[in-house]
Amino acid sequence: MAAEDLEILDGEFEAVYARMEPLFYRPESRAHARGYLRGLLAPLQKKNAWTIAEYAGAPEPKRVQRFLNLTPWDAGQLREVLVGYAMEHFADERAVLIADPTGFAKKGRKSAGVQRQYSGTLGRIDNCQIGTFLAYATPDGHRVLLDRELYLPEHSWAEDRERCREAGVPDEVVFQTRPQQARLMVERALAAKIPFAWFLADEEFGQNPALRSWLEGERVAYVMAVPKNTEVTDAAGGAGRIDVLVEALPERAFTRRACGIGTKGFRTYDWALVNTTDAEHQFLVRRSMDGSERAYFHCFNPRREPIGELVRAAGARWPVEECFEAAKQEAGLDQYQVRRYDAWYRHITLSMLALCVLAVMRQMLQKGNLDLWKTSGPG
Repeated sequence: MAAEDLEILDGEFEAVYARMEPLFYRPESRAHARGYLRGLLAPLQKKNAWTIAEYAGAPEPKRVQRFLNLTPWDAGQLREVLVGYAMEHFADERAVLIADPTGFAKKGRKSAGVQRQYSGTLGRIDNCQIGTFLAYATPDGHRVLLDRELYLPEHSWAEDRERCREAGVPDEVVFQTRPQQARLMVERALAAKIPFAWFLADEEFGQNPALRSWLEGERVAYVMAVPKNTEVTDAAGGAGRIDVLVEALPERAFTRRACGIGTKGFRTYDWALVNTTDAEHQFLVRRSMDGSERAYFHCFNPRREPIGELVRAAGARWPVEECFEAAKQEAGLDQYQVRRYDAWYRHITLSMLALCVLAVMRQMLQKGNLDLWKTSGPG
C-alpha cells in the first residue's frame, strides 16, 4: 500500500476519533478511548486489556481496565456515533436488518449473564454469555453490526438482584427474551431513520407471535425462518402444517433461483411460495436441489414484492455470520476480559465501531473512493 494511502486511512481514523472524543470528559479518558480503538484495529493476535495496553506502550493494563470498568461514559451514545458513521457510508434503501445471537465462552460465574446455556456459536451447552445483535447488510456486500444487547437469563440472573448488583447490572434492567431485545433494537433503528427493506431472523424470532405482531403494526416487512410444524391456512382454505401443505404442491410450483454467493459459489435452491388468506402474509419454501433439505420462512410482505425479492431477502440473512466472524477475528469482539454489565457494552460497542471503521477503510481502498477522499476529506 502506498504511503499516501496509509496517510489517508490514518486520516479516516482521526476523523472517527473526533466523532467519539466529546463522549469523554477527561483528557485521560479521551486518550484511553483513542488507544483502545487503535488497539482493536491493530494487527494483534489477541485484543484485550493486556495486549492493547502493551501496544499503547503502557507498562500494565490497570488504566485500560479502569477505562472500561469505572470511567464515566455512555456506551449508548457511542452506539449512536457508530450508527451515524455507518449510515453516512452504507445507507441503502434495499439493505436488510438482521437479528441474531452469538455466544461468548467464559469461565466462572461472575461475568454478567454467564451461565451454562446453549450457544449455536459454540454448537453445544457451555458456560457462556449470549449477546443479541442487529446487523446491517447492503446488496453490494457491505455489512456491519449496529446494535447489541446482553442476554440475562431469567432465573439465574434477572431474578437474582444481589447477583446482578455484584456484576453492575442496574436495578431497572429486567428480564427480556431475545425476541424482545430484537424489538428494542429495531425500535432504535426506526427512531434513527435507518433505511432498510427487510427485517430478517432465524426460527427463534420467526416463531415469536409478539415480535411478529409488533413488526406488522410498525409496517416493517420481514422474512423470518419458522419450524416445519408451523400451522398455516393457505389461500385456498387448506389448513395444516407448512411441511404437509408443501408436500401437496405440484412440481411446477417450484422455481430454481440463486439467493447469493457463498464460499462454494452461487447458493442455488428450488423455491415455492404458499399464499395465505391474508394477502400480506406468505410462506416461502426453500428446497435443496436434490430434495433432501427444506427450510420455511414466514414473510410479511406489505409491498407485495415478487418471489425474486423474497428469495433475495431470505438469502441475505447469512452475512450476519460473516459479521461475527470478522468482528471476532479482526476487531476483538470476543476477546474481552471484563465482568461488569456496563463494561461488556463498552468493549462490544468499541469493537463494533472498529469493525465499521475497517469496512469503511476497505471501501476506501478502492481507487475511486480514495480519490474522492482526497478531494472531499475524511467522513
